[in-house]
Amino acid sequence: MSDVLLVAGVPPQPGILTTAVQRLRDAGARVYLVGAVNPDDIPADLTLDGLCALPEDIAKATPTRAAARAVPGERVWARIRREPWARERAHGADVLVALDAHAIYTVWRLAQRNRMADARYGVQAAVQALGERQGRPGPTSLQRLTNGIPSSTVVRQGVSRLINAAPRAAVNAVTARPVMRSKVGTQLWLTAVRAPKVPDSLRTKVAQQVAKGMAWADRPEGEALVLAATASKLRKPAARARMLGEAASRELKAGMPPRDLDGAVKTLLSVADQRHRADENAAAADLLNRAMTLAFDRVLHIDQLSSPLADDPEGFIAPFRRSLAATTVATPRGRRQPAAPPPTGRPLRLLIATSANDNFLKLIRSHYDAHPGVEVRFLDLAANSSLKSVTWAAKPMLQHRLSADDTPYGEKVEDRVRGYLDWADTVFVDWCVAPAALFTMIDPGTTRIMVRLHSYEALSRWPHMVDFSRIDDLIFVAEHIKDLTTSLVPYLQGPGAPRMHVLDNAMDLRGFQIDKSPEARFQLGMVGISQVAKDPRWAIQVLRLLRERDDRYRMLLVGGDMSPDVSVASREYLEAFNRDVGELEATGAVRRLGATDDVPKMLSDIGVIISSSVREGCHCGLMEGAASGAVPVVRDWPFFAGRPNSARTLYPQGWVIGSPEEAVERILATTETEQAWRATGRQAAAYALGSWDWSVVQHHFDRLLLGDGPA
Repeated sequence: MSDVLLVAGVPPQPGILTTAVQRLRDAGARVYLVGAVNPDDIPADLTLDGLCALPEDIAKATPTRAAARAVPGERVWARIRREPWARERAHGADVLVALDAHAIYTVWRLAQRNRMADARYGVQAAVQALGERQGRPGPTSLQRLTNGIPSSTVVRQGVSRLINAAPRAAVNAVTARPVMRSKVGTQLWLTAVRAPKVPDSLRTKVAQQVAKGMAWADRPEGEALVLAATASKLRKPAARARMLGEAASRELKAGMPPRDLDGAVKTLLSVADQRHRADENAAAADLLNRAMTLAFDRVLHIDQLSSPLADDPEGFIAPFRRSLAATTVATPRGRRQPAAPPPTGRPLRLLIATSANDNFLKLIRSHYDAHPGVEVRFLDLAANSSLKSVTWAAKPMLQHRLSADDTPYGEKVEDRVRGYLDWADTVFVDWCVAPAALFTMIDPGTTRIMVRLHSYEALSRWPHMVDFSRIDDLIFVAEHIKDLTTSLVPYLQGPGAPRMHVLDNAMDLRGFQIDKSPEARFQLGMVGISQVAKDPRWAIQVLRLLRERDDRYRMLLVGGDMSPDVSVASREYLEAFNRDVGELEATGAVRRLGATDDVPKMLSDIGVIISSSVREGCHCGLMEGAASGAVPVVRDWPFFAGRPNSARTLYPQGWVIGSPEEAVERILATTETEQAWRATGRQAAAYALGSWDWSVVQHHFDRLLLGDGPA
């Protein structure tokens, strides 16, 4: 005869309990019951071989801190585990049975202590387990492995009842942390979501609940596995594509490059193409937006030390070039008439537009505000609620570009932007992101459109949503950024491309001419460490190697730390960086000075300025340091190293080095004596002021904006 232990997380209905016990006894079992049971509610004709009745509210929260944090399934276990009778019966049981969702976690825990027992959810499954036990002499090794949790067969049989009847209880009990953290628990749910003959709606609901449980158990890779496994069984292409996209999104949210990003993006694009062919452009825009959001997520390109866009730009962008929907969005619509030449009888009307980032516009604005031949208006799209609502509206933008006819979104843009275009002779849009897409969403008339692309935009979705046929002049801050962008956007390689220019950023470098004390000779410095791309850990490695040769060298870090809230990847980098500098800070070898409004003052103590970045447009902090007379040491930025244009073509020969060891040799050579250090610093300052100071660069802007010859 077999022993069966029933576990109740909530009070069972008397009639159902009587039927359950009778079926188990008919199958030749002794039946015991533990859990939330009121003895007064047990029918008189119910025969149990043992009972441990506990309070009916054991699944509910209690005032104690530990219990309040626990979910119902864990609360049931916390109460039952304290009963010696329950532990003894569980140890000797042949079959452990959860009568409800809140009891599943307890049965799972009890089965870890009794590996010979079968653990089941529901009476029908328990009766089946009794029959199976009678037909075998003892559990096989595989059964011993799997019988510690509810079997996948039982989950498939009961999943509809469980999810539909009590979805929250299912998450709280079936997906408790220890279950979801175990490999066996993960395999159980992978089997369940792949089960045959389950309707898509139910399969999706189960997957979403299990994914929540995986997230709660801090298992993002488990989330992605479950969602991807579910997608493989969904019948509808759109549902499958969205589920694959969601799987990749969960991994990105956890700071991890998705294991099947390419598959998710291609599936989303394929279904987007189908919807576009069927003229279902709202759905096509949604799917295309999901594909772009995944492919250009900052975790892949901004918050890592490498990027697939840098490693293989054309290969990475190839799925979008093959997509009908994506190529339709990128198709040039042109302009009805060319831009008019600058006016001769009045000042040039210049509209300078950006969205919440005017960091590189202050000198440009002040120069043209004071220019008698220019009338300036400044537009911050983020500060205007009616414009902000249409500027970053990616899905409506895509739908408008996919549609043959006008759309409500297009009408809004026409209504809200046309007045600015009608007033301006020239629109200068800083940053090639959403505002650039907005201003090219409608025909610009005779207004000249200029867009400046700095650096990070090339790694984003926005150049693939801008209509470059409506841009007259595209400005880059460096040749290597121009090379990368044109390799990603086919239109920029053709005869209809806008005029392209390379203009340095507007910087007042004369304000950085300062005296340095002799002690600054041994002081390394970085200006700006707030992004992963700055890779300050590389600079710390240089410092360590340098101090092995001469411990007089120190490092100052100017600028705020990177935010741990931007992404998980950024937080993980910051944590690793903090570990790197902890010991050095304790000895005074590294000092973090934080954010400052007086960078020239900070640079007075820095004798060697380091650019340790993996990518840059031009690295203003390095240029400012050079202008101050610090010795420049520039890493050959890995994103662009070895290409026709890179850090080596942007800066003078000798500034750029290929490794931390080379950096150490340059620093030792240029700071060997105070005379050598000051001479190298003067040469760097002269080059910086003669090449990048606003007194030089402003003439390039005047020629471009006012038509005084080529820029």
